Amino acid sequence: MSAVTAIAKREIRSFFNSPMAYITLGVFLLLSGYFYFNTLFLVGQASLREFFNLAPLLFVVFAPALTMRLLAEERKAGTIELLLTMPIRDSHVVFGKFLAALVIVAIGLLLTLPYALSVANLTANNSSFDWGPAVGGYLGLLLMAASFIALGLWASSLSRNQIVGFIIGLLLCFAFYIIDRTAVFLPASMGSVFEFLSVDYHFRNIARGVLDTRDLIFYFSLTGAGLLLTTRTLASSRQ
Repeated sequence: MSAVTAIAKREIRSFFNSPMAYITLGVFLLLSGYFYFNTLFLVGQASLREFFNLAPLLFVVFAPALTMRLLAEERKAGTIELLLTMPIRDSHVVFGKFLAALVIVAIGLLLTLPYALSVANLTANNSSFDWGPAVGGYLGLLLMAASFIALGLWASSLSRNQIVGFIIGLLLCFAFYIIDRTAVFLPASMGSVFEFLSVDYHFRNIARGVLDTRDLIFYFSLTGAGLLLTTRTLASSRQ
């Protein structure tokens, strides 16, 4: 576990030592803040609904942007071979990089907490703010981010080029985001399967404040599949 922590710390330090950290987090906060304050001041509703509606689509881009360099850059620089010859498992390398990206996403979400606090303070005096959907929304975003990061890592492991890794990761994340929208064109039996494969469908369930084990199993399974595929891709590069 110390190897995982060391790799994660190295990646977090490297991320914040580059302008990419501040550009990525800044763009995320700028876009999410725009839609939140647009709802607050123009529509006149103290609600997190628009933020939670937009955030999943932002993560479709945000997660691949975070992960595109994690393995592709190592391959291009030749440092991945050095890393893989060290006495650590491939899974430790993958999980360390996954953990680093997840921590960065968690920092981004933490910086949006003032949105929820301001909504709670603007709630009418004769009513109380329902924290259930807010907590559920943030938990759902973190679970969604974990699955997108795992997919983005796999995409990054497939190429030496960061841009290629980003495009593959973007396509994968977008496919799992949009797939339930195609269910209306399919028979009911297939439509329900496509709906279940959508990360946005499960996020909407959690964002209502209802924690269903089926939603948790989906996110854990998708994240695990992405990490397993990444580990196997790294293992194949040893040969």
